[in-house]
This record gives sequence, structure tokens and C-alpha cells, in this order.
Amino acid sequence: MASHGSIPAQFEDHGQTVDLQQQVATIDLQQQVARLQALLEASRHVHSTIQEEEVLRSVARLVVRELEMAGAAFSSTSAAWGSIESAGELPRFPLYDRDGRHMTDLIVAPPEGRALTIYESDFLEGLALQSSVALENARNHKRNVEFARVQQDLDAARSIQRSLLPQRLPEIPGYSIGFKSNTCYEVGGDYLDIVEMPDGTLLLAVADVAGKGLASAIVSVSFRSAFRAVAQSGLPLAEIATRMNQRHWEEGEEARRRYVTAIFARLDPKSGELEAVNAGHNPGYVLHPDGSMCQFDAAGTPLGLLPGMTYTSERCPFPAGSRLLLYTDGLTETFCGEEEFGSEQLIDNFSRCESPSADAILDTLWRAIEDFCKGGPQSDDMTALVLSRIADEANSATELPA
Repeated sequence: MASHGSIPAQFEDHGQTVDLQQQVATIDLQQQVARLQALLEASRHVHSTIQEEEVLRSVARLVVRELEMAGAAFSSTSAAWGSIESAGELPRFPLYDRDGRHMTDLIVAPPEGRALTIYESDFLEGLALQSSVALENARNHKRNVEFARVQQDLDAARSIQRSLLPQRLPEIPGYSIGFKSNTCYEVGGDYLDIVEMPDGTLLLAVADVAGKGLASAIVSVSFRSAFRAVAQSGLPLAEIATRMNQRHWEEGEEARRRYVTAIFARLDPKSGELEAVNAGHNPGYVLHPDGSMCQFDAAGTPLGLLPGMTYTSERCPFPAGSRLLLYTDGLTETFCGEEEFGSEQLIDNFSRCESPSADAILDTLWRAIEDFCKGGPQSDDMTALVLSRIADEANSATELPA
């Protein structure tokens, strides 16, 4: 018979079972805490760099050191740690970006080819999630740095291209001259030049390289150098266009794809005569004081499109009260919805402007286009040059446009 102080055997067994369960639960909780601490520490290491290769190497190193794996690597890069002989049958943990796009796989080589434990799998899944965030952040940082560098280069290119526009407008008594040029992007393919010749004449050029952006801008700079070299030779205007065409053609296939529409004009301020050659460009317009209009239409193909082209020039009187407009198609091919601004509206606003000042005429045209677009984005480079002969022959020296 059991004494009063003794515990029945079945209760002893039950108490030991409860204690054992509590001990197991405590150990399991400690393991979970340790696992979370290890994962947090691993996450801190993974997020400590913004270099993509370093992020991946850091992850691989953590896998080997924390879990004592034989090796770790990634499917899309050479970043690895430890030893991986064949990745074919090894466990993989995919890394996805925020939009669910697959970036790479973390490949793990357990020691001696054994299977991963539940603890190891849980750790690696959590590490893969943290690695996904770190890897995407590193790639975004790289793109941002590259974009900033490209933007810096484009800003410099824009400043250079703006500096190649005429920096001083000629002061010709009785005449007003001005221009505006706005690129669609940082740089563009429109070209404008004003060259004072030794014989007192004024050579004007407005051109448009096919396409937009940096490639067209590079061609326009090359075109400027060639034009200035040919212009200084004193050749007739038609011959200048002919030589520019052949030069551009001979620069090769890529240059031919970036052919140039151009209109050249020569003003003799003393005789009041204007001569023009149009190489596949928009018409040039001369408005006379009696309201009549002289139009310089294309006399040949764009420059660089076909070899061996020759061009002819047209002459037009330019008496007091006359005005000339040369422009690129960015002015007319401006849209509001499906409606195009067009050449008719351009010429209408050009004709109705009462001011003889070239800058005032240009401001009128730009306001008309802006009103038509209703604040919409500019879709093409816009360049225009206006030459006006003042009726009273007053000195009309103008400042550079803003």
C-alpha cells in the first residue's frame, strides 16, 4: 500500500511528459528566435551595399557561413561562394522583383549532397525574399546613376549645340533679322546659320536633319562645319547646294539615312535683292508690301539623298516693307488632337503681323502655335528665321532672341 507522501506512477509519467513538451517548446522557440536573429543579421548585411555583384556575393557568403553549406551561387551571374560542382539537381530559391518578374535563382549546395532541413529551407526562403529587395534596389540605383550620367552628357550637348547658333546678329541699316530655335528633346536636328560674306552680302541657311534627338544633332553639327567651309569659298548659291549634297552623300550609308532638307538664301542689302535655293525643304516665303507673296519651292531632293543632284536658284526683289520667312516643319506639323496647325495658318499669322521687327513677328508665330496647341507638348524641333526690310530705312539692329 502506497504511503500518503508518494506520487502514483501514472502521474509521475504525465508530469515528465509535460516537462518534456515544455522543454521542446522552449527549445523550438529559442531556435525560432535564433533563426529570426540570424535572418535579421543576414538582411542587414545584404542591404549594406548598392552594388549588384556585391549584393549577390554577400548573400552567397552568408549562406555558406550561416548554414555551413558547401557552396552557393546565382543562375544569372558569376557571383558565388564556396564550391558548386553541378547546379542541375541542387535546391533553387527564385528571386522576384516587385512586379513579379523573375530576376535570378539562388542555388545552394548542401554538404555531402544531403537534403536541406526544414530550418535551412525556411532560412533560405526568408533570405531569398530579402535578397530580392536588395537586388532590385541595386539595379534601380545603377539605372539611376546611368540616367544621371546620360542626362549630364545631354545637357552638355544641348549647351554646345546652342552655342553653335549665331551668337551675334548682323547690324544692317534698314533691315531687321531674328530667329528662334526650340528642340523637341535636349538636342535636335534643326540647323540655322547666318554668315556675313566679304562682299557685304548675307548668307542665310535653315535646315532640318531627318529624325530627332542625338543622332540628328550630331549630323547637324557636321552639316554646319561643311556648310561654313563651302560658304566661305564664294561659290554661287546653287553650287553651294550642289556641293553640300555630294559631300553629305559621300559621308556614307548612315549619313544618307539622315538626309537634310535645307533652304539657302542670299541677301544683297545694297540692291535689295534676294536669291534662294530650296533643297527638298518647306517653301520659303517673301511677303511684299503690296500683299503679294513670292514662294521659294523645292528645286531638288534633300541633301544627301541622291548623288549627282544639281540645284537651281530663284531671285526675288526685296523692297522696303518686305519680309522673309524660313522655317522647319516643326512649326506647321503641330497638332491639337487630329487637327494640324499647317502652313496656311502659319502664313496667315505671318502676313497679319503689323510690326516690322523680326523678333515681334517670331513672337507672333510662336504665340499662335502655342494658342493652337493649348499647352500640349512639343512633338518636333521648331526653328524659324525672319528677315524684314524696314519701310523707313531706319537702323534696325536687333538683339539675340531669348
